[in-house]
Amino acid sequence: MNHGDLIFVGYQSKPSSSIANDAASGLQQDSSIDATKRPWELATEDLVDSYWRGQTGMLPRGRDAQFCKHGPKGMCDYCMPLEPYDVVYHKENNIKHLSYHAYLRKITPKTSSASSFLPPLTPLSYKVKIPCPTGGHAPWPGGICTACQPSAITLASQQFRMVDHLEIASTDIIERFLHAWRNTGLQRFGWLIGRYEPYDKVPMGVKAVVEAIHEPPQEGELDGLTLGLPWEDETRIRELAKSASTPLTIVGYIFTDLDPTPEDRSKNVYKRHPGSFYLSSLEAIFAATVQKANPTLSRSSSTGQFASRLVTAVLTATEDGHVDVSAYQVSEQAVAMVEADMIEASVDPGIVRVKEEDRSQETARYVPDVFFTFKNEYGLEVKKSAKPCFPVEYLMLNVTHGFPQNPSPMFKSTRFKIENRPGLEDQSVEQVLSILLSLDAPDIVESRFAKPGEFHKRKEMATCLSDWHLVAFLGTSQLFSPEDMKVLMQTVSRQDLLEEPSALDPLLATDGWQTLMTFTRESAPARPSDSVPPGSSSHMDEDIPQEVFDQIAAEEAGHGDSSLRVCPHLTLNEES
Repeated sequence: MNHGDLIFVGYQSKPSSSIANDAASGLQQDSSIDATKRPWELATEDLVDSYWRGQTGMLPRGRDAQFCKHGPKGMCDYCMPLEPYDVVYHKENNIKHLSYHAYLRKITPKTSSASSFLPPLTPLSYKVKIPCPTGGHAPWPGGICTACQPSAITLASQQFRMVDHLEIASTDIIERFLHAWRNTGLQRFGWLIGRYEPYDKVPMGVKAVVEAIHEPPQEGELDGLTLGLPWEDETRIRELAKSASTPLTIVGYIFTDLDPTPEDRSKNVYKRHPGSFYLSSLEAIFAATVQKANPTLSRSSSTGQFASRLVTAVLTATEDGHVDVSAYQVSEQAVAMVEADMIEASVDPGIVRVKEEDRSQETARYVPDVFFTFKNEYGLEVKKSAKPCFPVEYLMLNVTHGFPQNPSPMFKSTRFKIENRPGLEDQSVEQVLSILLSLDAPDIVESRFAKPGEFHKRKEMATCLSDWHLVAFLGTSQLFSPEDMKVLMQTVSRQDLLEEPSALDPLLATDGWQTLMTFTRESAPARPSDSVPPGSSSHMDEDIPQEVFDQIAAEEAGHGDSSLRVCPHLTLNEES
Protein backbone atom coordinates (compact mmCIF):
# COMPACT_ATOMS: atom_id res chain seq x y z
CA MET A 1 0.00 0.00 0.00
CA ASN A 2 1.37 3.38 -1.05
CA HIS A 3 0.56 6.92 -0.08
CA GLY A 4 -2.54 8.15 -1.90
CA ASP A 5 -4.06 4.71 -2.60
CA LEU A 6 -7.88 4.51 -2.39
CA ILE A 7 -9.49 1.87 -0.15
CA PHE A 8 -13.11 0.74 -0.53
CA VAL A 9 -14.98 -1.05 2.27
CA GLY A 10 -18.18 -3.03 1.93
CA TYR A 11 -20.51 -4.40 4.63
CA GLN A 12 -23.51 -6.67 5.01
CA SER A 13 -26.55 -5.99 7.25
CA LYS A 14 -27.04 -8.28 10.27
CA PRO A 15 -30.39 -9.61 11.51
CA SER A 16 -32.16 -7.39 14.06
CA SER A 17 -31.71 -9.96 16.84
CA SER A 18 -27.95 -9.99 16.47
CA ILE A 19 -27.89 -6.17 16.43
CA ALA A 20 -29.82 -6.10 19.70
CA ASN A 21 -27.46 -8.64 21.27
CA ASP A 22 -24.42 -6.67 20.13
CA ALA A 23 -25.91 -3.46 21.53
CA ALA A 24 -26.60 -5.11 24.88
CA SER A 25 -23.08 -6.49 25.09
CA GLY A 26 -21.72 -3.08 24.13
CA LEU A 27 -23.67 -1.41 26.91
CA GLN A 28 -22.28 -3.93 29.37
CA GLN A 29 -18.76 -3.26 28.17
CA ASP A 30 -19.33 0.50 28.30
CA SER A 31 -20.66 0.28 31.84
CA SER A 32 -17.65 -1.74 32.94
CA ILE A 33 -15.34 0.73 31.23
CA ASP A 34 -17.15 3.66 32.85
CA ALA A 35 -16.81 2.00 36.23
CA THR A 36 -13.03 2.03 35.82
CA LYS A 37 -12.70 5.39 34.05
CA ARG A 38 -15.27 7.33 36.07
CA PRO A 39 -14.64 6.65 39.77
CA TRP A 40 -16.58 9.75 40.87
CA GLU A 41 -19.80 7.95 39.97
CA LEU A 42 -18.99 5.25 42.53
CA ALA A 43 -18.41 7.70 45.40
CA THR A 44 -20.95 7.56 48.25
CA GLU A 45 -21.11 11.05 49.68
CA ASP A 46 -21.97 12.09 53.22
CA LEU A 47 -25.57 12.94 54.07
CA VAL A 48 -24.73 16.64 54.35
CA ASP A 49 -23.36 16.60 50.79
CA SER A 50 -26.51 14.94 49.50
CA TYR A 51 -28.56 17.59 51.31
CA TRP A 52 -26.73 20.55 49.76
CA ARG A 53 -26.78 19.01 46.28
CA GLY A 54 -30.56 19.09 46.49
CA GLN A 55 -30.65 22.78 47.48
CA THR A 56 -30.24 25.87 45.32
CA GLY A 57 -28.19 27.69 47.95
CA MET A 58 -29.46 31.06 46.71
CA LEU A 59 -29.43 33.92 49.25
CA PRO A 60 -32.84 35.65 49.36
CA ARG A 61 -33.06 39.43 49.54
CA GLY A 62 -35.96 41.70 50.41
CA ARG A 63 -37.39 44.45 48.24
CA ASP A 64 -35.17 47.53 48.13
CA ALA A 65 -37.29 50.56 49.02
CA GLN A 66 -34.98 52.94 47.18
CA PHE A 67 -34.23 51.18 43.90
CA CYS A 68 -37.03 48.63 43.35
CA LYS A 69 -39.74 50.23 41.19
CA HIS A 70 -41.82 47.10 40.53
CA GLY A 71 -44.80 45.58 42.30
CA PRO A 72 -44.72 43.16 45.26
CA LYS A 73 -44.60 40.14 42.96
CA GLY A 74 -41.88 41.51 40.70
CA MET A 75 -38.11 41.12 40.86
CA CYS A 76 -35.14 43.11 39.63
CA ASP A 77 -31.37 43.23 39.99
CA TYR A 78 -31.65 44.91 43.40
CA CYS A 79 -33.79 42.23 45.06
CA MET A 80 -33.10 39.03 43.15
CA PRO A 81 -31.45 36.25 45.20
CA LEU A 82 -27.68 36.17 45.35
CA GLU A 83 -25.45 33.27 44.48
CA PRO A 84 -23.97 31.45 47.51
CA TYR A 85 -20.48 32.58 46.46
CA ASP A 86 -21.32 36.30 46.23
CA VAL A 87 -18.22 38.30 47.20
CA VAL A 88 -20.07 41.32 48.61
CA TYR A 89 -22.27 39.15 50.87
CA HIS A 90 -19.23 37.34 52.30
CA LYS A 91 -17.42 40.62 52.92
CA GLU A 92 -20.40 42.23 54.63
CA ASN A 93 -20.84 39.21 56.92
CA ASN A 94 -17.11 38.77 57.66
CA ILE A 95 -16.97 35.30 56.09
CA LYS A 96 -13.35 34.71 55.09
CA HIS A 97 -13.68 31.48 53.10
CA LEU A 98 -16.30 30.04 50.79
CA SER A 99 -17.98 26.86 51.91
CA TYR A 100 -17.16 23.70 49.99
CA HIS A 101 -20.51 23.54 48.16
CA ALA A 102 -20.54 27.28 47.45
CA TYR A 103 -17.12 26.85 45.84
CA LEU A 104 -18.44 23.91 43.83
CA ARG A 105 -21.37 26.01 42.66
CA LYS A 106 -18.90 28.71 41.58
CA ILE A 107 -16.61 26.52 39.48
CA THR A 108 -19.21 24.11 38.01
CA PRO A 109 -20.40 25.14 34.51
CA LYS A 110 -24.07 26.06 34.45
CA THR A 111 -24.78 24.39 31.07
CA SER A 112 -23.23 20.98 31.78
CA SER A 113 -25.63 18.07 31.44
CA ALA A 114 -25.51 14.80 33.35
CA SER A 115 -24.22 12.86 30.34
CA SER A 116 -21.39 15.30 29.59
CA PHE A 117 -20.56 16.14 33.20
CA LEU A 118 -16.88 16.21 34.07
CA PRO A 119 -15.80 16.71 37.68
CA PRO A 120 -14.50 20.25 38.26
CA LEU A 121 -12.14 19.21 41.07
CA THR A 122 -8.78 17.49 40.79
CA PRO A 123 -6.69 16.68 43.89
CA LEU A 124 -3.38 18.51 44.02
CA SER A 125 -0.19 16.51 43.54
CA TYR A 126 3.37 17.81 43.65
CA LYS A 127 4.97 14.44 42.97
CA VAL A 128 6.96 13.59 39.88
CA LYS A 129 4.87 11.52 37.45
CA ILE A 130 6.27 7.99 37.29
CA PRO A 131 6.58 6.80 34.59
CA CYS A 132 6.86 9.90 32.43
CA PRO A 133 3.82 10.38 30.12
CA THR A 134 6.12 10.85 27.14
CA GLY A 135 8.14 7.69 27.87
CA GLY A 136 11.22 9.38 26.43
CA HIS A 137 13.53 8.89 29.38
CA ALA A 138 14.18 6.77 32.44
CA PRO A 139 11.83 7.31 35.38
CA TRP A 140 12.78 9.67 38.19
CA PRO A 141 15.45 9.97 39.55
CA GLY A 142 17.06 8.60 36.40
CA GLY A 143 15.62 11.46 34.36
CA ILE A 144 13.05 14.27 34.38
CA CYS A 145 11.38 16.58 31.88
CA THR A 146 8.68 19.24 31.75
CA ALA A 147 6.01 16.60 31.15
CA CYS A 148 6.59 14.70 34.39
CA GLN A 149 7.94 17.31 36.80
CA PRO A 150 5.53 19.39 38.95
CA SER A 151 5.16 23.07 38.21
CA ALA A 152 6.38 25.85 40.43
CA ILE A 153 4.26 26.40 43.54
CA THR A 154 2.90 29.75 44.66
CA LEU A 155 1.45 29.55 48.16
CA ALA A 156 -1.85 31.37 48.47
CA SER A 157 -4.82 31.49 50.80
CA GLN A 158 -7.28 28.73 49.91
CA GLN A 159 -10.61 30.07 48.64
CA PHE A 160 -12.75 27.45 50.38
CA ARG A 161 -12.78 25.28 53.48
CA MET A 162 -14.32 21.85 53.87
CA VAL A 163 -15.75 22.58 57.35
CA ASP A 164 -17.00 26.02 58.36
CA HIS A 165 -17.79 25.50 62.04
CA LEU A 166 -16.92 23.15 64.91
CA GLU A 167 -19.77 22.64 67.38
CA ILE A 168 -19.21 20.74 70.62
CA ALA A 169 -22.51 19.26 71.79
CA SER A 170 -21.91 19.88 75.51
CA THR A 171 -19.41 21.63 77.76
CA ASP A 172 -19.20 18.42 79.84
CA ILE A 173 -17.30 16.79 76.96
CA ILE A 174 -14.50 19.35 77.24
CA GLU A 175 -14.55 19.34 81.04
CA ARG A 176 -14.07 15.56 81.19
CA PHE A 177 -11.26 15.79 78.65
CA LEU A 178 -9.51 18.48 80.70
CA HIS A 179 -9.85 16.42 83.89
CA ALA A 180 -6.68 14.45 83.10
CA TRP A 181 -4.58 17.58 82.54
CA ARG A 182 -5.92 19.22 85.70
CA ASN A 183 -4.90 16.21 87.78
CA THR A 184 -1.53 15.42 86.20
CA GLY A 185 -0.37 18.53 84.31
CA LEU A 186 0.39 16.32 81.28
CA GLN A 187 -0.93 17.15 77.80
CA ARG A 188 -3.71 14.99 76.32
CA PHE A 189 -4.91 14.01 72.84
CA GLY A 190 -8.30 12.71 71.73
CA TRP A 191 -10.25 11.88 68.58
CA LEU A 192 -13.47 13.83 68.04
CA ILE A 193 -16.46 11.53 67.47
CA GLY A 194 -19.38 13.24 65.77
CA ARG A 195 -21.19 13.95 62.53
CA TYR A 196 -21.53 16.63 59.84
CA GLU A 197 -24.62 18.83 59.53
CA PRO A 198 -25.67 21.88 57.47
CA TYR A 199 -24.53 25.20 58.94
CA ASP A 200 -26.88 28.11 58.29
CA LYS A 201 -24.48 30.92 59.29
CA VAL A 202 -22.47 30.40 56.08
CA PRO A 203 -24.01 29.96 52.59
CA MET A 204 -24.21 26.20 51.98
CA GLY A 205 -22.05 25.71 55.06
CA VAL A 206 -21.07 22.51 56.87
CA LYS A 207 -20.44 22.12 60.60
CA ALA A 208 -18.87 19.26 62.54
CA VAL A 209 -20.89 18.35 65.65
CA VAL A 210 -18.80 16.63 68.34
CA GLU A 211 -20.64 14.12 70.57
CA ALA A 212 -17.69 12.46 72.33
CA ILE A 213 -13.90 12.43 72.64
CA HIS A 214 -12.14 9.08 72.47
CA GLU A 215 -8.61 9.00 73.85
CA PRO A 216 -6.16 6.56 72.19
CA PRO A 217 -3.09 5.12 73.95
CA GLN A 218 -0.59 7.93 74.53
CA GLU A 219 2.21 9.17 76.75
CA GLY A 220 1.65 12.71 77.95
CA GLU A 221 4.42 15.12 78.84
CA LEU A 222 4.51 18.61 80.32
CA ASP A 223 5.22 20.21 76.94
CA GLY A 224 3.91 17.62 74.47
CA LEU A 225 2.89 14.00 74.03
CA THR A 226 3.80 10.82 72.19
CA LEU A 227 1.14 9.19 70.04
CA GLY A 228 1.16 6.01 67.97
CA LEU A 229 -0.38 6.01 64.49
CA PRO A 230 -2.24 4.12 63.26
CA TRP A 231 -3.87 3.13 66.56
CA GLU A 232 -5.01 -0.45 66.78
CA ASP A 233 -8.55 0.29 68.01
CA GLU A 234 -9.43 2.60 65.11
CA THR A 235 -11.43 0.06 63.09
CA ARG A 236 -13.51 -1.00 66.10
CA ILE A 237 -14.21 2.58 67.16
CA ARG A 238 -15.26 3.59 63.65
CA GLU A 239 -17.64 0.63 63.39
CA LEU A 240 -19.07 1.38 66.83
CA ALA A 241 -19.63 5.04 65.95
CA LYS A 242 -21.28 4.06 62.70
CA SER A 243 -23.82 1.97 64.65
CA ALA A 244 -25.35 4.97 66.44
CA SER A 245 -28.95 5.95 65.79
CA THR A 246 -27.53 8.85 63.78
CA PRO A 247 -24.30 7.44 62.29
CA LEU A 248 -21.16 9.02 63.72
CA THR A 249 -17.58 9.14 62.50
CA ILE A 250 -14.23 10.70 63.39
CA VAL A 251 -14.60 14.40 62.53
CA GLY A 252 -11.26 15.58 63.89
CA TYR A 253 -8.93 15.52 66.85
CA ILE A 254 -8.19 17.71 69.85
CA PHE A 255 -5.15 18.21 72.06
CA THR A 256 -4.14 20.43 74.95
CA ASP A 257 -1.33 22.97 75.05
CA LEU A 258 -1.63 24.43 78.55
CA ASP A 259 1.02 25.69 80.94
CA PRO A 260 -0.03 27.27 84.27
CA THR A 261 1.58 30.61 85.11
CA PRO A 262 4.06 30.55 88.04
CA GLU A 263 2.33 33.49 89.75
CA ASP A 264 -1.24 32.16 89.55
CA ARG A 265 -1.73 28.42 88.97
CA SER A 266 -5.40 29.00 88.10
CA LYS A 267 -4.35 30.82 84.92
CA ASN A 268 -2.31 29.67 81.93
CA VAL A 269 0.46 31.12 79.80
CA TYR A 270 -0.79 32.92 76.68
CA LYS A 271 1.33 31.12 74.05
CA ARG A 272 -0.56 31.27 70.78
CA HIS A 273 -1.10 34.83 69.59
CA PRO A 274 -0.29 37.01 66.55
CA GLY A 275 3.22 37.66 67.84
CA SER A 276 4.15 33.97 68.03
CA PHE A 277 2.07 31.32 66.25
CA TYR A 278 -1.40 29.77 66.19
CA LEU A 279 -0.49 26.32 64.90
CA SER A 280 3.13 25.19 64.95
CA SER A 281 4.85 23.81 61.86
CA LEU A 282 5.03 20.35 63.44
CA GLU A 283 1.30 20.44 64.20
CA ALA A 284 0.50 21.64 60.67
CA ILE A 285 2.47 18.76 59.15
CA PHE A 286 0.71 16.31 61.46
CA ALA A 287 -2.66 17.79 60.46
CA ALA A 288 -1.77 17.41 56.76
CA THR A 289 -0.76 13.78 57.35
CA VAL A 290 -4.02 12.95 59.10
CA GLN A 291 -6.13 14.84 56.55
CA LYS A 292 -4.44 12.95 53.73
CA ALA A 293 -5.35 9.64 55.43
CA ASN A 294 -9.01 10.69 55.79
CA PRO A 295 -10.23 12.05 52.42
CA THR A 296 -13.79 13.13 51.70
CA LEU A 297 -15.74 11.14 49.14
CA SER A 298 -16.94 13.46 46.39
CA ARG A 299 -18.79 13.07 43.10
CA SER A 300 -17.20 16.34 41.97
CA SER A 301 -13.64 15.00 41.96
CA SER A 302 -11.99 13.09 39.13
CA THR A 303 -10.71 10.50 41.63
CA GLY A 304 -13.90 10.24 43.70
CA GLN A 305 -12.06 11.80 46.67
CA PHE A 306 -11.18 15.38 47.47
CA ALA A 307 -9.67 17.13 50.48
CA SER A 308 -10.66 16.20 54.04
CA ARG A 309 -13.12 17.37 56.67
CA LEU A 310 -10.92 16.44 59.62
CA VAL A 311 -10.67 19.40 62.02
CA THR A 312 -7.73 20.22 64.28
CA ALA A 313 -8.84 21.61 67.67
CA VAL A 314 -6.47 23.02 70.28
CA LEU A 315 -7.27 23.68 73.95
CA THR A 316 -5.00 26.57 74.80
CA ALA A 317 -4.90 29.71 76.91
CA THR A 318 -6.57 32.98 76.00
CA GLU A 319 -5.12 36.43 76.63
CA ASP A 320 -6.71 36.55 80.11
CA GLY A 321 -5.32 33.12 81.03
CA HIS A 322 -8.51 31.10 80.62
CA VAL A 323 -8.88 27.94 78.53
CA ASP A 324 -10.57 28.11 75.12
CA VAL A 325 -10.85 26.05 71.94
CA SER A 326 -9.21 27.04 68.65
CA ALA A 327 -10.05 25.14 65.46
CA TYR A 328 -8.13 24.90 62.19
CA GLN A 329 -7.61 22.97 59.00
CA VAL A 330 -4.61 22.97 56.68
CA SER A 331 -4.89 23.74 52.97
CA GLU A 332 -4.72 21.31 50.09
CA GLN A 333 -1.34 22.78 49.22
CA ALA A 334 -0.07 21.74 52.64
CA VAL A 335 -1.38 18.19 52.18
CA ALA A 336 0.21 17.90 48.73
CA MET A 337 3.56 19.23 49.96
CA VAL A 338 3.62 16.78 52.87
CA GLU A 339 2.68 13.93 50.54
CA ALA A 340 5.59 14.86 48.25
CA ASP A 341 7.95 15.03 51.29
CA MET A 342 8.82 18.65 50.50
CA ILE A 343 8.53 20.34 53.90
CA GLU A 344 9.53 19.70 57.50
CA ALA A 345 9.19 21.38 60.88
CA SER A 346 11.79 23.83 62.11
CA VAL A 347 13.03 24.95 65.51
CA ASP A 348 10.90 28.08 65.26
CA PRO A 349 7.29 26.82 65.61
CA GLY A 350 5.95 29.53 63.29
CA ILE A 351 8.27 28.63 60.40
CA VAL A 352 8.08 25.75 57.91
CA ARG A 353 11.30 24.60 56.27
CA VAL A 354 11.48 23.48 52.63
CA LYS A 355 13.62 20.36 52.20
CA GLU A 356 16.56 20.09 49.82
CA GLU A 357 16.24 18.16 46.57
CA ASP A 358 17.54 14.59 46.72
CA ARG A 359 18.40 12.51 43.64
CA SER A 360 19.55 9.34 45.41
CA GLN A 361 17.78 6.17 44.34
CA GLU A 362 16.39 5.27 47.78
CA THR A 363 15.25 8.69 49.01
CA ALA A 364 14.63 10.56 45.76
CA ARG A 365 12.88 13.89 46.27
CA TYR A 366 12.15 16.56 43.68
CA VAL A 367 11.42 20.02 45.05
CA PRO A 368 10.17 22.60 42.53
CA ASP A 369 10.41 26.34 43.05
CA VAL A 370 8.18 27.51 45.89
CA PHE A 371 7.04 31.12 46.29
CA PHE A 372 4.77 33.06 48.60
CA THR A 373 3.34 36.55 48.26
CA PHE A 374 2.91 39.31 50.83
CA LYS A 375 2.32 43.05 50.97
CA ASN A 376 5.37 45.16 51.79
CA GLU A 377 5.52 48.40 53.78
CA TYR A 378 4.34 50.31 50.70
CA GLY A 379 1.20 48.21 50.26
CA LEU A 380 2.54 46.48 47.15
CA GLU A 381 2.19 42.74 46.63
CA VAL A 382 5.62 41.10 46.50
CA LYS A 383 6.49 37.54 45.53
CA LYS A 384 9.32 35.92 47.46
CA SER A 385 11.00 32.54 47.31
CA ALA A 386 9.87 30.17 50.09
CA LYS A 387 13.27 28.48 50.19
CA PRO A 388 14.61 27.73 52.71
CA CYS A 389 11.57 28.59 54.88
CA PHE A 390 8.23 30.41 54.99
CA PRO A 391 5.55 31.27 57.64
CA VAL A 392 3.20 28.45 58.65
CA GLU A 393 0.17 30.75 58.26
CA TYR A 394 0.28 30.15 54.50
CA LEU A 395 -0.86 26.56 55.13
CA MET A 396 -3.68 27.26 57.63
CA LEU A 397 -7.44 27.76 57.46
CA ASN A 398 -9.43 29.15 60.40
CA VAL A 399 -12.55 27.28 61.51
CA THR A 400 -15.04 28.91 63.87
CA HIS A 401 -16.21 27.02 66.96
CA GLY A 402 -18.87 27.19 69.66
CA PHE A 403 -21.40 25.42 71.86
CA PRO A 404 -25.18 25.17 71.26
CA GLN A 405 -27.45 27.52 73.21
CA ASN A 406 -29.77 24.64 74.12
CA PRO A 407 -27.55 21.56 74.45
CA SER A 408 -29.10 18.24 73.52
CA PRO A 409 -26.17 15.81 73.37
CA MET A 410 -26.59 12.33 71.96
CA PHE A 411 -24.90 10.77 75.01
CA LYS A 412 -26.57 11.78 78.27
CA SER A 413 -23.71 10.96 80.64
CA THR A 414 -19.92 11.47 80.84
CA ARG A 415 -19.34 9.96 84.31
CA PHE A 416 -17.81 6.62 83.41
CA LYS A 417 -14.04 6.21 83.55
CA ILE A 418 -12.24 7.29 80.39
CA GLU A 419 -10.11 4.85 78.44
CA ASN A 420 -6.31 4.84 78.35
CA ARG A 421 -5.79 6.81 81.56
CA PRO A 422 -3.77 4.25 83.57
CA GLY A 423 -3.36 5.13 87.22
CA LEU A 424 -5.82 8.00 86.96
CA GLU A 425 -8.99 6.32 85.70
CA ASP A 426 -8.91 2.54 85.38
CA GLN A 427 -11.79 0.80 83.65
CA SER A 428 -12.93 -2.66 84.81
CA VAL A 429 -15.91 -4.97 84.53
CA GLU A 430 -16.27 -4.88 88.33
CA GLN A 431 -16.97 -1.15 88.15
CA VAL A 432 -19.70 -1.72 85.59
CA LEU A 433 -21.29 -4.47 87.68
CA SER A 434 -21.21 -2.27 90.78
CA ILE A 435 -22.88 0.61 88.96
CA LEU A 436 -25.60 -1.61 87.48
CA LEU A 437 -26.22 -3.23 90.86
CA SER A 438 -26.70 0.15 92.51
CA LEU A 439 -29.31 0.96 89.85
CA ASP A 440 -31.18 -2.35 90.41
CA ALA A 441 -30.54 -3.19 86.75
CA PRO A 442 -31.29 -6.95 87.16
CA ASP A 443 -34.83 -6.08 88.30
CA ILE A 444 -35.62 -3.90 85.28
CA VAL A 445 -37.67 -5.78 82.69
CA GLU A 446 -39.25 -4.90 79.38
CA SER A 447 -41.80 -2.10 79.47
CA ARG A 448 -44.79 -4.40 78.91
CA PHE A 449 -43.93 -6.31 82.11
CA ALA A 450 -42.91 -3.26 84.16
CA LYS A 451 -44.75 -2.35 87.33
CA PRO A 452 -46.32 1.10 87.75
CA GLY A 453 -43.97 3.70 89.16
CA GLU A 454 -40.74 2.10 87.88
CA PHE A 455 -40.15 4.58 85.07
CA HIS A 456 -37.70 6.61 87.17
CA LYS A 457 -35.50 3.52 87.56
CA ARG A 458 -35.50 2.94 83.81
CA LYS A 459 -34.63 6.59 83.26
CA GLU A 460 -31.70 6.45 85.69
CA MET A 461 -30.32 3.33 84.05
CA ALA A 462 -30.81 4.76 80.56
CA THR A 463 -28.89 7.89 81.54
CA CYS A 464 -26.07 5.80 82.97
CA LEU A 465 -25.82 3.59 79.88
CA SER A 466 -25.85 6.54 77.48
CA ASP A 467 -22.12 7.13 77.91
CA TRP A 468 -19.69 6.78 75.00
CA HIS A 469 -16.83 5.59 77.20
CA LEU A 470 -19.00 2.94 78.87
CA VAL A 471 -20.25 1.60 75.54
CA ALA A 472 -16.74 1.59 74.08
CA PHE A 473 -15.47 -0.33 77.12
CA LEU A 474 -18.27 -2.91 76.97
CA GLY A 475 -17.16 -3.64 73.42
CA THR A 476 -13.86 -4.94 74.83
CA SER A 477 -15.44 -7.06 77.61
CA GLN A 478 -16.42 -9.93 75.25
CA LEU A 479 -19.84 -10.05 76.92
CA PHE A 480 -21.61 -8.60 73.88
CA SER A 481 -21.55 -9.99 70.36
CA PRO A 482 -21.01 -7.55 67.46
CA GLU A 483 -24.75 -7.62 66.74
CA ASP A 484 -25.61 -6.93 70.39
CA MET A 485 -23.11 -4.04 70.43
CA LYS A 486 -24.95 -2.46 67.51
CA VAL A 487 -28.24 -2.78 69.39
CA LEU A 488 -26.62 -1.29 72.51
CA MET A 489 -25.23 1.66 70.55
CA GLN A 490 -28.46 2.31 68.70
CA THR A 491 -30.42 2.19 71.95
CA VAL A 492 -28.30 4.48 74.11
CA SER A 493 -27.91 7.07 71.30
CA ARG A 494 -31.65 7.55 70.71
CA GLN A 495 -32.89 11.11 71.08
CA ASP A 496 -36.04 9.95 72.92
CA LEU A 497 -34.14 7.61 75.24
CA LEU A 498 -35.24 9.38 78.44
CA GLU A 499 -38.82 10.03 77.35
CA GLU A 500 -39.88 6.75 75.76
CA PRO A 501 -40.52 3.95 78.32
CA SER A 502 -39.94 1.22 75.72
CA ALA A 503 -36.63 2.66 74.46
CA LEU A 504 -34.59 0.08 76.40
CA ASP A 505 -36.65 -2.93 75.29
CA PRO A 506 -34.45 -3.92 72.30
CA LEU A 507 -31.38 -3.90 74.55
CA LEU A 508 -33.03 -5.87 77.37
CA ALA A 509 -33.92 -8.66 74.93
CA THR A 510 -30.33 -9.26 73.74
CA ASP A 511 -28.24 -12.21 74.91
CA GLY A 512 -25.36 -9.92 75.81
CA TRP A 513 -27.50 -7.94 78.25
CA GLN A 514 -28.82 -11.11 79.87
CA THR A 515 -25.26 -12.34 80.33
CA LEU A 516 -24.27 -9.02 81.89
CA MET A 517 -27.24 -9.19 84.27
CA THR A 518 -26.24 -12.71 85.33
CA PHE A 519 -22.78 -11.47 86.29
CA THR A 520 -24.38 -8.50 88.05
CA ARG A 521 -26.56 -10.76 90.22
CA GLU A 522 -23.61 -13.01 91.04
CA SER A 523 -21.51 -10.00 92.05
CA ALA A 524 -24.05 -8.89 94.67
CA PRO A 525 -22.43 -8.99 98.16
CA ALA A 526 -23.59 -11.78 100.47
CA ARG A 527 -25.46 -10.92 103.69
CA PRO A 528 -23.08 -10.76 106.66
CA SER A 529 -23.58 -13.79 108.90
CA ASP A 530 -22.64 -12.02 112.15
CA SER A 531 -25.62 -9.68 111.99
CA VAL A 532 -28.17 -12.51 111.73
CA PRO A 533 -29.69 -13.37 115.13
CA PRO A 534 -28.76 -16.84 116.36
CA GLY A 535 -31.34 -19.49 115.90
CA SER A 536 -33.01 -17.74 112.94
CA SER A 537 -33.95 -19.90 109.98
CA SER A 538 -31.97 -18.95 106.88
CA HIS A 539 -34.81 -20.02 104.59
CA MET A 540 -37.37 -17.92 106.46
CA ASP A 541 -35.06 -14.91 106.69
CA GLU A 542 -34.50 -14.55 102.95
CA ASP A 543 -37.37 -12.04 102.61
CA ILE A 544 -36.27 -9.92 105.56
CA PRO A 545 -34.37 -6.74 104.59
CA GLN A 546 -30.81 -6.38 105.85
CA GLU A 547 -31.77 -3.18 107.69
CA VAL A 548 -34.03 -5.21 110.04
CA PHE A 549 -31.18 -7.53 111.04
CA ASP A 550 -28.88 -4.55 111.63
CA GLN A 551 -31.50 -2.90 113.84
CA ILE A 552 -32.05 -6.12 115.85
CA ALA A 553 -28.31 -6.55 116.39
CA ALA A 554 -28.05 -2.98 117.63
CA GLU A 555 -30.96 -3.38 120.05
CA GLU A 556 -29.58 -6.62 121.50
CA ALA A 557 -26.18 -5.06 121.93
CA GLY A 558 -27.69 -2.08 123.76
CA HIS A 559 -30.00 -4.18 125.98
CA GLY A 560 -27.18 -6.15 127.53
CA ASP A 561 -29.45 -9.07 128.61
CA SER A 562 -28.28 -12.24 126.90
CA SER A 563 -31.47 -14.06 127.87
CA LEU A 564 -33.58 -11.73 125.78
CA ARG A 565 -33.83 -12.58 122.06
CA VAL A 566 -35.54 -10.33 119.51
CA CYS A 567 -37.70 -12.13 116.94
CA PRO A 568 -37.35 -10.73 113.43
CA HIS A 569 -40.77 -12.13 112.38
CA LEU A 570 -42.85 -10.87 115.34
CA THR A 571 -43.17 -7.57 117.12
CA LEU A 572 -42.33 -8.97 120.58
CA ASN A 573 -39.39 -10.01 122.65
CA GLU A 574 -38.93 -13.68 123.52
CA GLU A 575 -37.40 -15.02 126.70
CA SER A 576 -34.94 -17.82 125.99
